[in-house]
Amino acid sequence: MATKSSIEWTEVTWNPVTGCDKVSAGCKNCYAERMAHRLMAMGVKQYQNGFELNLAPQALNTPRSWKTKKVVFVNSMSDLFHEKVPLSYIQQVFQVMNETPHIYQVLTKRSKRLLELSPSLNWTSNIWMGVSVENQTFTPRIKDLQQTDAKVKFLSIEPLIGAIKTLSLDAIDWVIVGGESGPRARKIKKEWIDFVQLRCKETNTPFFFKQWGKKEFNDNPNDETINTSHKHHAKGGCELDGHIYRAMPNSVALAK
Repeated sequence: MATKSSIEWTEVTWNPVTGCDKVSAGCKNCYAERMAHRLMAMGVKQYQNGFELNLAPQALNTPRSWKTKKVVFVNSMSDLFHEKVPLSYIQQVFQVMNETPHIYQVLTKRSKRLLELSPSLNWTSNIWMGVSVENQTFTPRIKDLQQTDAKVKFLSIEPLIGAIKTLSLDAIDWVIVGGESGPRARKIKKEWIDFVQLRCKETNTPFFFKQWGKKEFNDNPNDETINTSHKHHAKGGCELDGHIYRAMPNSVALAK
């Protein structure tokens, strides 16, 4: 239940929960849903019901077996704060994170439940808590995150599918931006990225530009990172005005 990841801002994924439901526009072309149905077709037991929510207690203690410290994306195939995940189970996941040395990146679109449960969770400093924000409509998730007890807070502005006109970065430690990929990807616009980057610059917030999503979305057809052989290759490339932006919070550097 732990897999080396191709996601540029993490190292491995760990899925003590799988399956989810769509809650907002950013979920429309969910990659995890597509992957879950592939795994179901392959006969993987955890995905025998496709993308229906399913706890995976057999995976809970996987991080305890790792010999070296890792950066871990928690529940790449689900949402830990899904309404059907019991608080007691979330607390078990947190206990594993509390008791192991890895850095854990937890991401949710269910910010209201996150805020509701925050006082019941042990927020050690190795747990980075983030919310997804795909356009202006969902910026209220940021306020919910800001009110939690998480020690490190971040935004995943991916897929960025619409303009963001106001962006509060108070108490936010990191911002990721990325375009949508896949067969039905919606176009990202450079001015949307530029606005977020400027706010990060104004507030001295680490900025990570993950990808354009598709090469036809990239405003620079000569972006060398479009090529799969490039060290920093990303879907559609990841240069922005000729630069690669991959800042991390707390001076964490990935080996990729």
